[in-house]
Amino acid sequence: MKPVERSKLRLYFGKKYYQYKRYVEWYFGRVRFAHSQLENQLAFKVFEHKTPLLRKLKNVDMWYQYNKIINLKIATTRLNGIVIQPGETFSYWKLLGNPTKRKGYVDGMVLFYGNYKAGIGGGLCQLSNLIYWMTLHTPLEVTERHRHSYDVFPDSNRTQPFGSGATCAYNYLDLRIYNPTDYPYQLNVYLTEENLVGGWRTTLQPLYHYEIYEKDHLIKLEHWGGYSRHNSIYRKVYNSNLELIKDEFITENHALMMYQPLLEPVEK
Repeated sequence: MKPVERSKLRLYFGKKYYQYKRYVEWYFGRVRFAHSQLENQLAFKVFEHKTPLLRKLKNVDMWYQYNKIINLKIATTRLNGIVIQPGETFSYWKLLGNPTKRKGYVDGMVLFYGNYKAGIGGGLCQLSNLIYWMTLHTPLEVTERHRHSYDVFPDSNRTQPFGSGATCAYNYLDLRIYNPTDYPYQLNVYLTEENLVGGWRTTLQPLYHYEIYEKDHLIKLEHWGGYSRHNSIYRKVYNSNLELIKDEFITENHALMMYQPLLEPVEK
């Protein structure tokens, strides 16, 4: 778990290699990618969720948050209404494309090797996190998801288990979702004054209810002096009568902690 430092040259060429490898797979592979966008919403709500747009982070200027909102407005316009037909795969980056200045994206916060920096399109991980979390509450299958390698900020009003998000980096760290059902699923994402809001909808009344939870949460002191954080994510599946029919493993998470996992003393 000890961080491995890479040279700037290796990082640059490594990134280019994986980006071009992804381009080849996009255009010459056999995956059927979702691309249709429907203005009207499908009939039945499957799951909805929202996350706050502004979150005060220790030692982080708020302009990162305000610029993130600009980036999310552009990205949600591209993804809102996307329909995954049976047998199709949703690809986060194939639908969004490269977030560039020409498209209106601005500098936002980008996590980098356990720290953060300014980068064009920064903040789009909030959208991929939301989509991943919502998808876990549907019959859709996540076929590609990348966990965060670093736990950068302490928990602040966390309502979801640690490690229940999906990091993204154009285009080699993608979020992909496959529709194994016989019905189309539609993604709806938009911004309100305070929140990023999303939901999945379909043409059939949902037959199942899902509960996501964690097991084996552990904070560990590593031999080299740092801390690491671990857990496993599971999912309980209930039928329409709320009877448990399945309890299944989803994924496991391992991350280096970039802060001391100790509580501040409370003054009396």
